[in-house]
Amino acid sequence: MTDSPTGTAPQAPATRSTRDLTRAAVSGWLGTAMEFMDFQLYSLAAAIVFNRVFFPDVSPAIGLIAAMATYGVGYVARLAGAVYFGRMGDRLGRKKVLVITILLMGVSTTLIGALPTYATIGIVAPILLVALRLLQGFGAGAEIAGATVMLAEYAPTRRRGLVSSLVSLGTNSGTLAASGIWAILLAVLSEKQLVEWGWRIPFLLSFLLMIFAVWLRRNLKESPVFEERADVVGGVAMSKTEAVSEGVLEAGLKQRKGKAFFLALGLRFGQAGNSGLVQTFLVGYIATTLLVDRSIPTDAIVYGSLLGFATVPLVGLLGDRVGRRPVYLGLTILTMLIAFPTMLLISTGGTVAVTLGMVLALNIGVLGLFSMESVTMAELFGARTRFTQLALAKEIGGILATAIGPVVAATLTAVTGSWWPIAAMLVVYSAITLVSTVLAPETRGRDLVKLEDAA
Repeated sequence: MTDSPTGTAPQAPATRSTRDLTRAAVSGWLGTAMEFMDFQLYSLAAAIVFNRVFFPDVSPAIGLIAAMATYGVGYVARLAGAVYFGRMGDRLGRKKVLVITILLMGVSTTLIGALPTYATIGIVAPILLVALRLLQGFGAGAEIAGATVMLAEYAPTRRRGLVSSLVSLGTNSGTLAASGIWAILLAVLSEKQLVEWGWRIPFLLSFLLMIFAVWLRRNLKESPVFEERADVVGGVAMSKTEAVSEGVLEAGLKQRKGKAFFLALGLRFGQAGNSGLVQTFLVGYIATTLLVDRSIPTDAIVYGSLLGFATVPLVGLLGDRVGRRPVYLGLTILTMLIAFPTMLLISTGGTVAVTLGMVLALNIGVLGLFSMESVTMAELFGARTRFTQLALAKEIGGILATAIGPVVAATLTAVTGSWWPIAAMLVVYSAITLVSTVLAPETRGRDLVKLEDAA
């Protein structure tokens, strides 16, 4: 039962049709796909052509570093976006924020494709590129959190894990789409055509996707949970002072703050850390240290992502059947058990061994955990601060684990001359999530309209 303001009747349950749920599901999937496609488009462009297009007056090595640095600034802006749009989403509604974030990402990505080059306007060109990356990251910082919150709050309680997992599928869709577009360009264009104008095509094409996504979200109804909140009046959440005077924050005020956030951060840490190792570091390690053709680990990521279209919803469905904690425990323990055998398999350098090892690590230790993360983190937080806390937990955990992990792994493998530090790091990251799972309450079936956190 949700508390209601003194002297007023409880909010009537907000109803949503199957069509509304379908629209919300497609919107969440599409937004996440667009976020990951935008970032993957840029990362590939930075690695392939941007050093020559925007930084031609320096050595190739320095140009590549500069191009990748502009890729990194997007992640700095993500944290600011998480704070700004998270608070907006908790106060003004989820829908408004999701329309703004998709516009920011789409417009900035499209404008990157229309930028004049260094040869045309000089140093202003890379400055504009950095500015657009900041804008893109600012919007992306709240996109996946907003889509996660919206889907979890829309979904029927008994199918919340399955529906929320669609956000995780968006990551696969976006990455595969961006990789596919670049693969086609590299296959049909000469190097000269690619540098002169071909690199613009993927960025300009994203405009069409943005138009559809904005139309879809503008016609999406607000989250039923947001509308049912006892502290929301006229579509706007009361301030803390107003809510206290109306008596709707009593449970939340009595609760000790912070525990749910740190539990969510721990859940995020394992998935994000494993992702950085498997999807980023291992590809380079296999090619440069094991001297395996780079196409083999890259293809393995593609195969693993395709298998993820089955893994992600199955894990979400399993979480609906048996609970979040048992599935989290199973996935983290299994990741820890296979870490050393998997890396031993990969270290042989055989095509089948590398592919099998990476597909297993990706689906169990990354995509499986991502599927559970989407619904569990949303259920851990109370409705009043769910958007903000979820966005911050995702971005802080992602930045710490994903940014630091590959650097630490590179250092340890160089010092030891062996693969075992990679396996050890997979175990450590998964152990952090395991501890958080043990300490966290079971959240399956929780009433998301409650204003207080689950822990």
